[in-house]
Amino acid sequence: MNMKDIYKNPTLYYILVPIVVALWPLLVWGVYLPGAERSAKSERDDYTEAQNIMLEILTLVPDRLEFADANSTPAEFAYVSAVDRVASFCGIPSANYTLSSGPIITRRGKKSQTATVGLKDVSITNFAKFLSTIQLRWADLECVQLKKLKKKVGFPNKWDVDLEFKYYY
Repeated sequence: MNMKDIYKNPTLYYILVPIVVALWPLLVWGVYLPGAERSAKSERDDYTEAQNIMLEILTLVPDRLEFADANSTPAEFAYVSAVDRVASFCGIPSANYTLSSGPIITRRGKKSQTATVGLKDVSITNFAKFLSTIQLRWADLECVQLKKLKKKVGFPNKWDVDLEFKYYY
């Protein structure tokens, strides 16, 4: 009997195919359905855990919602207002930061603008909060380079930081 003759044999179609068709619901009921139930339970548990973590974050740091005003319309980006707003939110006085921005450059039809932000006498936590907040608030803003991160001599937690940002319009 040849391999080609197997497909011509009616036994294959009259016996084997109905057996496979009969076993399919058993396979679904015995294997796939319990797997789907475990997966659904796991996703429900993950959702509940994430919801609890979000509520805990909201309880510990309620100021995070200050930047998420749903009724506000997105304004045109300006480094001056962005840095000022985030610095004051992070507790960095205006005397402790400098800003110098370049012109808006158009390259291949896309606009971008660079700026250098200098923070002086800031704690490492305020610096980290500043950096994460400004990049979370403006998705098109990217910290291109950390130019300087220098610890002040004689102070346990005072740093001078220079950052280079680029905003894509």
